[in-house]
Amino acid sequence: MKNSKLKFTDIFVLLIGCFLMSISINMFFDPHDIAPGGLTGVSILVSTLTGIPIWLINISVDIPLFLFAYRILSKKDSLKTVLGIIFLTTSLKITENFSNIHITDDVLLSAISGAIIMGISLGLIFRINGSTGGTDLIGLLANKFMPNLSVPMLMGCADAVVVIFSGIVSRNIEIALYSAISLYIIVKVSDIMVEGINTSSSFTIISDKYEEIGQSITDELERGATILKGEGFYTNKEKNVLLVVVSKKEVVTLKKLVKSIDENAFIIITDIFEALGEGFKPI
Repeated sequence: MKNSKLKFTDIFVLLIGCFLMSISINMFFDPHDIAPGGLTGVSILVSTLTGIPIWLINISVDIPLFLFAYRILSKKDSLKTVLGIIFLTTSLKITENFSNIHITDDVLLSAISGAIIMGISLGLIFRINGSTGGTDLIGLLANKFMPNLSVPMLMGCADAVVVIFSGIVSRNIEIALYSAISLYIIVKVSDIMVEGINTSSSFTIISDKYEEIGQSITDELERGATILKGEGFYTNKEKNVLLVVVSKKEVVTLKKLVKSIDENAFIIITDIFEALGEGFKPI
């Protein structure tokens, strides 16, 4: 049986993530009616229409969602979700008056700044597999009725609906566009927080001087190289292909090294999502 207990570090990260999220909502999004998807976006829209505090709307919707999704979640995920809901609701209440702090009148700047902070907060929460409720629970529940659609796709649809309604509620199409910009930035920043910035490139090198190039790579860059067996489509001649993975800062050096040995070499350079193993991040 898997351990259902939470580490203190996970709880601390979840708390920091929820606090940052509340700052982005109350200080940047709410003053301009920007609703970049998610249950927090719904809370902003409802608060704009009714005047009910965001924290109260958030917990009022989150609790029923959690109760419906409880059987789908594991004990550990359930505990993280409950803590996430409590931390976010409390943080939203604590930072409620932050909307009165004048930062900027520029809506675009608020949308970008709030999105960056929100993206960082979500990235922290995702790194510990945490949750604050909201559209991820909606996605899980909807997936039970529409199994042909993935949870991320359903979450994306829910976010898109919120963004559209932000323009309807505010009666300003620009607000919907600002909300869409915020949502895009949030997704990108949270992805970087979770996966890290791409720092590696893969070289596929086709050259008759592959042995000399491979030896130079080993001696000068101290990188390994793999020989792949290939065959020319038109010539039907066997070709040895070198596969090398290097860091971004070594890309230029490797190109120069190959050129110095064989100017007629054929090189394909590909960005790598992630490289694990010796010389890179540990698995």
